[in-house]
Amino acid sequence: MRCLVLRPEIALILVVSGTVGYGHSVQVDAPPPPPWTDDLQAAADANNRFALDLYAKLRETPGNVFLSPYSVHTALAMTTTGTKGVTRDEMVKVLHLPADEGRVPAAGDLGRYYGHPRKEFSLSVANALWGQKGLPWRAEFLTLQKGRFGASLHEADFATNHEADRLHINKWVEDKTRDRVRELLKPGSITPQTVMVLANAIHFKGTWKTKFDPTRTRDATFHLADDTTATVPLMYVNAKARNGIVSDPVNRKLITRVLELPYTGGELSLVVILPALPDGLPAVERQLTAETLKTWIAGLRETQLGVSLPRFKQEQAFSLPEQLKALGMVRAFGAGADFTGMLDSGGISISAVQHKAFVEVNEEGTEAAAATAVTGEKSPDPIPFVADHPFLFLIRDARHGTILFLGRVEQP
Repeated sequence: MRCLVLRPEIALILVVSGTVGYGHSVQVDAPPPPPWTDDLQAAADANNRFALDLYAKLRETPGNVFLSPYSVHTALAMTTTGTKGVTRDEMVKVLHLPADEGRVPAAGDLGRYYGHPRKEFSLSVANALWGQKGLPWRAEFLTLQKGRFGASLHEADFATNHEADRLHINKWVEDKTRDRVRELLKPGSITPQTVMVLANAIHFKGTWKTKFDPTRTRDATFHLADDTTATVPLMYVNAKARNGIVSDPVNRKLITRVLELPYTGGELSLVVILPALPDGLPAVERQLTAETLKTWIAGLRETQLGVSLPRFKQEQAFSLPEQLKALGMVRAFGAGADFTGMLDSGGISISAVQHKAFVEVNEEGTEAAAATAVTGEKSPDPIPFVADHPFLFLIRDARHGTILFLGRVEQP
């Protein structure tokens, strides 16, 4: 009998295989999902590429990592539909969305595809938009948000009642994540300068197709990357599961093992990537792209084997502007941001992208929840130019750049 042992701090890359739906809250009498199309596949592929790009930035900080890149991608895709010019070009590139503006809302259509009731597991996703009342929101932007992302406009009064609106948005997130994500927006994150908040919330709860036996959970030694050890609760199950190995193509040396554990119903699964050595995770992460992950998973084969997986629970929060800027989404956060596709008067820039996530893996199955909020504020007024201290000056040919005169003023 073969037994695959998964150690918690080594197996940090946990992928829910199958695109988890987003965009609409599900009603019992919801219509059947639309057929899968090339646009839906493009949106799903874009999400996956963005997921690994963002993870590559977040893993630069040591320690556990858990987030829903799906939630982040959705919230930013919603935001992208209100952008123009260079702002839109940068966001589309970072999110790997289609260049054709008409195909971008397919990121919201995924919610209609996945947003139907299931008996096997619980999956709920919702989007919402809060906008400062009295502003000239573009009708086509609001229509798209409601029709494609399921996000109707909630009028807010950030200018005079921002704290109450912050609490209201947090309560919405808590309700949509079954209280697993609390206080997404911290005090001070919403100010009188805030004009809009776009939010996504997702919650998943599923049971294993073959459950772990609680009576076989044991405290076990966990080998850390720095050669020290810790004691963790290790679950055990003997089950049919797809698994495989990734080897170096030159010397055939084992790089990592890959396991896929299905949830009841078979539509979703947990993929675990286990490096060959305790200190091997960084090398595996450097190889990880959407394309390599797809190849690794395609190579898995079903066998009966023993699986030992740590029982764990994580909660994490991220402020993502710096990571998004590093990926190339720069203009949206500055004074030159162009959100005229959202608001007739423009004058908005993204002030924050807040994300919180929760996951618990135990003998029964997995529960995970996450939420993302994109906050937009009035672009700051230009800083006054006050020459009240020594300065340089020059007189130049404005067309060709020739400096004709150059000087310094220390005392007028």
